[in-house]
Amino acid sequence: MAIKERIILGIDPGTNVMGYGLIHCKGEKMSVIQFGVIHLSKYKNHEIKLKKIFDRVTELLKEYLPDEVALEAPFFGKNVQSMLKLGRAQGVAMAAALNRDMPIHEYAPKKVKQSVTGNGNASKEQVANMIQMLLKFEDAPKLMDATDALAVAICHHYSSKSGISNAGKKSWKSFIADNPGRVK
Repeated sequence: MAIKERIILGIDPGTNVMGYGLIHCKGEKMSVIQFGVIHLSKYKNHEIKLKKIFDRVTELLKEYLPDEVALEAPFFGKNVQSMLKLGRAQGVAMAAALNRDMPIHEYAPKKVKQSVTGNGNASKEQVANMIQMLLKFEDAPKLMDATDALAVAICHHYSSKSGISNAGKKSWKSFIADNPGRVK
């Protein structure tokens, strides 16, 4: 059986900072291609922010030709206006992917954290540290929105492979037992 290769674009939607990360997957092996953030806080107009998101996601799709796009779903918060703006940002990123006929997959924040760290309530720092270990790069990005986006891509990689996802595991101990190669 041939080893499947694919590129996954992970997106952590935001209206002030939006993270993105691209990983190359070949069988079980993952490597980072590119990651970064889109700084949006400098734009006062929400519509301009949405246009910048659409344009940058479109550029990433054209440049790196990912096979799939994985997005973090907006979480439920108390501020309805913030949730609405976040949902719009996610929708615009989705529209850019749909415009290029890209398959889109959406993951809840807890699912992403659970899949990557074994703990659905992990901190951003814990996620960043695990991403750094999994993808074997030296310096963590200053803005954790980029590592969050890489986590979304990794979550999709694990979730789309049978038996690899950590979804539904109850403890760190069971995660380690099921995934000995992912922990050092």
